[in-house]
Amino acid sequence: MTTVDPDFARKEAREARRAKLFTRINAVDKWLQVLGLAWITPILKAAAGDNPRAQAKDIWRLLGVPLLAIAVFLTLWGTLAPRVQTSLGAVPGPAQVWTEAVQLHESAIQTAADRRAFQERVDARNQRFIDNGQPEKVKEIPYTGAPSYYAQIWTSIKTVFFGFLIASAVAIPLGIAAGLSITANAALNPIIQIFKPVSPLAWLPIVTMVVSAVYTTNDGLFAKSFLVSAITVTLCSLWPTLINTALGVASIDKDLISVSKVLKMGTWSKITKLVLPSALPLIFTGLRLSLGVGWMVLIAAEMLAQNPGLGKFVWDEFQNGSSSSLAKIMVAVLTIGIIGFLLDRVMFALQSLFTFSNNR
Repeated sequence: MTTVDPDFARKEAREARRAKLFTRINAVDKWLQVLGLAWITPILKAAAGDNPRAQAKDIWRLLGVPLLAIAVFLTLWGTLAPRVQTSLGAVPGPAQVWTEAVQLHESAIQTAADRRAFQERVDARNQRFIDNGQPEKVKEIPYTGAPSYYAQIWTSIKTVFFGFLIASAVAIPLGIAAGLSITANAALNPIIQIFKPVSPLAWLPIVTMVVSAVYTTNDGLFAKSFLVSAITVTLCSLWPTLINTALGVASIDKDLISVSKVLKMGTWSKITKLVLPSALPLIFTGLRLSLGVGWMVLIAAEMLAQNPGLGKFVWDEFQNGSSSSLAKIMVAVLTIGIIGFLLDRVMFALQSLFTFSNNR
């Protein structure tokens, strides 16, 4: 008769629970890396009892070192900034920039309240006319107050995604054609080499004149300023996606192409079942680069053309020349950088969903 050691059974159950816990931690780690929060993983592993000393090293590398670098940067900024005098006064330090960020937040909340109050007055006015039997006098009156800081951020984000989607819709098919066909590649290569280095500042006047000439309506689906900024983003951001798509398609294993010929796959089947799955990692690399380029281009276009968005906010504050203008500009610079990082994380999340690439 065989007896089971109770301690052994408890130990086995404990090890099974521990293994299950680490499996869950490793599954969560994939998404923590996507979100830029990889430092949470060693904390979870250390809490679960997995070699605390080794996990402490990872925590220091992933969290301690970045925090130390930020602390050093803020210290140098706060120490050196007051010593630099400009036409608008001394360069603001971290404390002044934070204070201005809080004021912009409070101002945005007040603007939203003013907009709601204005809309309520318009609705009450229209209701009075309806009650008096004068529906012909009912009309929508637009709010003419200055947009809030958050509204300008949202305008820029909408514009960059619109231009980026158009660029992707153009670049991916052309990249696939260039990767599959030597003739198509030879035709597209000169155009890419000529137009890829062109600055957005050179495209902007051309786009502005073309949009003004073609888009003559004043009550269309999109405002002219929106189209000008979005098309400028498109013209400058499509090249990384086009080049990387062509490279990814051209790098497909030739044996797979031979198999598709043996199976007599049609063009559409070959592209959807063979070409795209194999080239997706490089395509997403191009998309991430294009979105980053588009975001930089958009800010420059908004500044130069005075189109609504963060770029216009920066330019208006520069022209304003008040004592708080420089701090507001620095708030906008930090906002632009943080949004650029978040946009890249969004694209990396999509890349992680659709590919097996581990590029970060």
